[in-house]
Amino acid sequence: MIFESRADAGRRLAGRLAHLRGQDVVVLGLPRGGVPVGFEVARTLAAPLDVMLVRKIGVPSQPELAMGAIAEGGVRVVNEEAIRLARVGQDDFARVEAREAVELERRGRLFRAGRPRVPLLGRAVVVVDDGIATGSTALAACRAVRAQGAARIVLAAPVAARDRVAWLRQEADDVVCVQTPETFFGVGEFYTDFAQTGDEEVVDLLRQAAGGIGRGADVEIPAPAPTHLEGRLTVPARPRGVVAFAHGSGSSRHSPRNRLVADTLVAAGFATLLFDLLTGDEEEDVGNVFDIGLLARRLLAATAWLRGEPSLAGAPVGWFGASTGAAAALWAAGEPGCGVAAIVSRGGRPDLARDRLAAVRAPTLLIVGGRDDRVLDLNEWARQRLTGCPNRLEIVPGATHLFTEPDALARVATFARDWFVDRMTIRRQARSA
Repeated sequence: MIFESRADAGRRLAGRLAHLRGQDVVVLGLPRGGVPVGFEVARTLAAPLDVMLVRKIGVPSQPELAMGAIAEGGVRVVNEEAIRLARVGQDDFARVEAREAVELERRGRLFRAGRPRVPLLGRAVVVVDDGIATGSTALAACRAVRAQGAARIVLAAPVAARDRVAWLRQEADDVVCVQTPETFFGVGEFYTDFAQTGDEEVVDLLRQAAGGIGRGADVEIPAPAPTHLEGRLTVPARPRGVVAFAHGSGSSRHSPRNRLVADTLVAAGFATLLFDLLTGDEEEDVGNVFDIGLLARRLLAATAWLRGEPSLAGAPVGWFGASTGAAAALWAAGEPGCGVAAIVSRGGRPDLARDRLAAVRAPTLLIVGGRDDRVLDLNEWARQRLTGCPNRLEIVPGATHLFTEPDALARVATFARDWFVDRMTIRRQARSA
């Protein structure tokens, strides 16, 4: 099998790792070639992406042949057999090691741009490279990850020399590859495009994955004249879809709860639109706050505007609604031809859209706190009436209406991310078939 590019290899490798999605996973790319591969893996797993800084210590006369490796955290691997066969003395080895240590430090400053390392303690860590030949750098990376307290290490590469896989399993808990050929001359022979990955590409991919993904811009959304709605649109590279947020009563596009969910979705490759369903003056009238038909029309107007955005051409649209905003999303979803791909409701009031529930066709996820008794009853009632669409009710144990308890909102974000990944990805594939 020949991979078209590192991105193609990353998507194929991600398919072998899809069972890890939803777990507490961190993806670490080995710079530089492992980062574009790891970027695709992290997108599929909806996991954070970081680098594990490793430098090969190459034989002076043949730099591509590893006689050892170093990794951040002071990890050092020495291949005594390679040193003996290449007849490299201790002084020569020390000179190459010192040079690579300087480069290791330089790359750390450049690639992370002041960002802290993603914590690994107690987490599953997927270490990704674009290919494994001798395995020295991969081994050093696994040891460095273990030293930082990872609970489980999965070493992953599109291609690896077969005789290295068993050897590397002595350090990693699992080794996952798309192919492991017995005859192996070099990683590049398995790629159509194996051009060197530049520092700029690594920096850009890490920046995208770090939460400054894409561009976040203040926007004005035209509603029925003369109203304009204020919003914040964030578009990552190659968005897999876009999710519009419908806020509840007393909330706005600045809601820290919805912003946390939005950040999780952006990290998973979704564009997000956080916007105000009402203007400041309109919010002063409590009748507007509970005018679900009005809020639904505003959500439909924002969706129409999103579909006209060039950067989102053809992207499926999902809705995330909270409280009365969830009622507006369900009301709007009952409109014929609304075309929404998936809906998530957080602590929603679906009873306020009772007459529209049977007309909803979009897959709908209802998330409720286990201690939010009244709203839980309303959502259980509503689920029985969502007869025209796939639906599910997720209960966050111990959570109240605003999900302020430790880890409660993080669970909401995880549920929402996985729902949109599953439902909106399926929709996009169906369109392209």
